[in-house]
Amino acid sequence: MGEARAKKIADRIREIVASLIEFRVKDPRLGFVTVTEVRLTGDLREATIFYTVLGSELERIATKAALESAKGMIRSEVGKQLGIKFTPTIEFVLDALPEGVARMEELLQQARAADQQVHQIAEKASWAGDADPYRDLNKSK
Repeated sequence: MGEARAKKIADRIREIVASLIEFRVKDPRLGFVTVTEVRLTGDLREATIFYTVLGSELERIATKAALESAKGMIRSEVGKQLGIKFTPTIEFVLDALPEGVARMEELLQQARAADQQVHQIAEKASWAGDADPYRDLNKSK
């Protein structure tokens, strides 16, 4: 199997699953889901579907349960729409990227605050020695 073909099929699976989640899965536990990526094994037999959920930890847990419950219908529909010989098994995995981005933003904010603090201290500081340590010593004699 070509890598380009696997990538094309993975992209198509992402589109199909996103559409199914939006229009066909009617589970009240389902939160606001975004399918971020699909990774296929080289033999096209297993698809890992990465997703994010907007909301709290409780909403993420409920969404995971809703996706697991709808997995059979989703796989069946993916098989019908793909039209390939073997429909891959699917596994849903919560994508950790948004949490990582949020943590990075928090760290950047802390760094900015620390830089501002250093800048404020530097404004009030005075030279440790002479203001001009390179003055001509011969002129003072």
